Amino acid sequence: MLSVVAPPSPPRRLPLLGRRSAFPLHASVLVALLAASSAPTPLYALYQAEWHFSAMTLTVVFSAYALTLLGALLTAGTLSDHLGRRPVLTGALLAEAAAMAVFATAQGVTALIAARILQGLATGVATSAAGAALLDFEDPDRPGRATLANGITPVAGMAAGVLAATALVQYAPAPTRSVYLLLLLLFTAQAAAVLLTTETAHPHSGAWRSLRPGMAVAPASRPAMRFLAPGVVAWALGGFYSSLGPSLARLIAPHTSRATGGLVFFTLTAAAGLAVHAARRLPARTASSVGTAVLIPGALLTLSGPHLHSLLALFAGTALGGIGFGAVTQGALRLLLSPAAPDERAGTLAAYYVLSYLAMSVPAVLAGLLTNLYGLQRAVSLYAVTVILLTLTGLGRAVRQPSTG
Repeated sequence: MLSVVAPPSPPRRLPLLGRRSAFPLHASVLVALLAASSAPTPLYALYQAEWHFSAMTLTVVFSAYALTLLGALLTAGTLSDHLGRRPVLTGALLAEAAAMAVFATAQGVTALIAARILQGLATGVATSAAGAALLDFEDPDRPGRATLANGITPVAGMAAGVLAATALVQYAPAPTRSVYLLLLLLFTAQAAAVLLTTETAHPHSGAWRSLRPGMAVAPASRPAMRFLAPGVVAWALGGFYSSLGPSLARLIAPHTSRATGGLVFFTLTAAAGLAVHAARRLPARTASSVGTAVLIPGALLTLSGPHLHSLLALFAGTALGGIGFGAVTQGALRLLLSPAAPDERAGTLAAYYVLSYLAMSVPAVLAGLLTNLYGLQRAVSLYAVTVILLTLTGLGRAVRQPSTG
């Protein structure tokens, strides 16, 4: 009796997530990445108390993240255009999970800096890939949704991260470990989920050449980039509140709870998220210009907080700064991404983040140096005056610039 050998069955393919599921997945990736970036903010006071380091060291920890993120954006910002969104994003998320492991096991400042460096590299690679994937997976029947998501998810993520870490500082038995372990699990799960999505980029040669430092702005987006460069001063306030916000709250009210410092940065990012959503119906140029103008009273109120010994002034100034931050972000992304072709999106988005994080990191490092030399109160005064002058420069340029759309 002859036996019939069945032909080998084809290898089973992993199920692929459809557009409807892939869009919120990539939005959640951006939220998680920025949540992880802000999670250390409420924990800095604990680290300082345990490891006894100065405000200057704190600034080094912050700048380690920002500067390596900038390096990643400048070198790998367009990598997903060449290799595909899925492999680049999966690798970056696994690297982010590894950074969370280093945070959770850190025993000193050196490990904290190493974790921030690894996190900056992973976040820089992942943000441009995930942001471009959002544009790729946008529902054609709902235009503008991806640009809105690119604007709102980073600030929503920063707000969620600082709020969760603040709650853990207040209530968890091991806050410097628990938040990072939760994020490690989240990034690992997201990396696995990204593997189930459809590849939307068209991989092509030139990946090695794309790693040369530079900014690949879509030609049609370059006029908008020139118009927006002064407006990203809004991110300078973000850097200030992220690195020195908790210290400023303790300067104003020395006996306030540790959670107050984290709530300062939460106020900034929550207000920014609401402003991004509210500004979506305004013309892009109007949103950017109005947001830039709102930064002035925000900086003045923040400046008055230490002089008046008023947490109310600090939180009011923070809220106004957040509104300006969000509106500028909303207008900027629409002006930049609308004219960019699909294979130019990741590079254009990376270029915007390069400008934004330069505006965020360089002034924050200078603020740390000024704090070390002259004290926090004088550093706040110099920082606020600088923000106001840069904001006025941005508004003047906006008035003179011909309409870019």
